[in-house]
Amino acid sequence: MQLGFFTMPIHPVGKDWRQSLREDREAFILADALGYSVGLCGEHATDRAENITSTAMFLATLIDATRTIKLGTGTLNLPNSHPVAVASQIAMLDHLLGGRFVFGISPGGLLSDAEAFGNLDADRNAMFLECIDAVLKIWQSDPPYNIRGRYWTIAVERQFMPEIGQGYIAKPLQRPHPPILVTAVAPFSKGVTEAAARGWEPVSANFLMPNWVKSHWPKYVEGCLRAGRKADPANWTVAKSIFVADDEKIARAYATDANGPCRNYYRSLFIKLTRGGRTDLFKAHIGEPDAAVTLDKVCERLIIHGTPNSVADQLLAFREEVGDFDTLLYAGKDWKDRELGRRSMILMAEKVMPQLNAAIGAEKIAR
Repeated sequence: MQLGFFTMPIHPVGKDWRQSLREDREAFILADALGYSVGLCGEHATDRAENITSTAMFLATLIDATRTIKLGTGTLNLPNSHPVAVASQIAMLDHLLGGRFVFGISPGGLLSDAEAFGNLDADRNAMFLECIDAVLKIWQSDPPYNIRGRYWTIAVERQFMPEIGQGYIAKPLQRPHPPILVTAVAPFSKGVTEAAARGWEPVSANFLMPNWVKSHWPKYVEGCLRAGRKADPANWTVAKSIFVADDEKIARAYATDANGPCRNYYRSLFIKLTRGGRTDLFKAHIGEPDAAVTLDKVCERLIIHGTPNSVADQLLAFREEVGDFDTLLYAGKDWKDRELGRRSMILMAEKVMPQLNAAIGAEKIAR
């Protein structure tokens, strides 16, 4: 199993933005030094807590600060961007990273973003598909362009001057395009099926109950069958909220602190998602009443914490419940305590992962 890093950073609303950004960058740089395989981050334009406003711009600051880790948008919210801007900017980022780029995409889930960009009442799933289809068509073709859709028209015909290079929209270094990831945030996600049918790979969100994470694999298999390709667990990525400490009491205190980063993270998501009508994401089963879904239960069910031995055991139990997958994304949180935040990432890489992989290896040999 590979270890990756993912953050949709939720910081205290009053925290100095400069400090938040510095710490977010430091987490990615540390992940690279520790051998994490991939680092993904989200973006939102209208949130003081989730305050990386441009994933692409943020990742650009890490180009020379990292060496081997693949960096990706996790995700780029396509309805909020013009396909030409997406195609050209992502192509440049892929070149700047020397092909270390991973293209995570989604319709976007923050409703205040949708309202600000004017698509709150639009069919954002349709916008998402039209945007990515246009981006891929741009990358697959040469000018003159004439791509017409319901939401965007892309044309370079009258001002096409090939002799001086005018009118060309950039293509990425990785051809035909960088690997495409789609985050799955719903039980029995139809998006997973559609993504698999297109050759894209799913990432199961860290704020989903294990039974809903488990529901993604059959949907992925369904899409692969439609496309005539093998469904391989090596292409499934799962994110999880994890905190590791050298001492069990310290781990428990930090992970369960009412004003700590783990609980603050889920408090923010709990308010956003329940008010947005998505309480089902936090339910242990379909029939669970809305009133039974509380922040305490969400945190208890979704945050893994403890010493390296304890965390390894909990993650193996989680894997046993949801099924085999290739990449585990450590979900980053605010560094209320910088040293404990760093130490957790270090222990995850140096102590937890060797135990996980030894157990998984032994399991496969025994089959």
